[in-house]
Amino acid sequence: MRIDKFLKVSRVLKRRTLAQEACEKGKVCVNGKAVKSGHKIKVGDEVEINYTYGSVKFIIKELKETVKKDEAASLYEIIRTVGDEE
Repeated sequence: MRIDKFLKVSRVLKRRTLAQEACEKGKVCVNGKAVKSGHKIKVGDEVEINYTYGSVKFIIKELKETVKKDEAASLYEIIRTVGDEE
């Protein structure tokens, strides 16, 4: 699955276009490397997204083409967040 689609399906980012823009600006890293929107991901990959106010890092637990809103968070496990709480 492509990283931009995963970010949309998992609802980490609201729209796929936002995910694509974040990737193109170098704000999305997979396993420590900045990736483009077409980068293929797999279960166990570590993803970090850098926002204006901080960042979030998570591990991909499951890949699905579609999920219901209340199941979306089960696709990943947050390792750490930096920002808002400061």
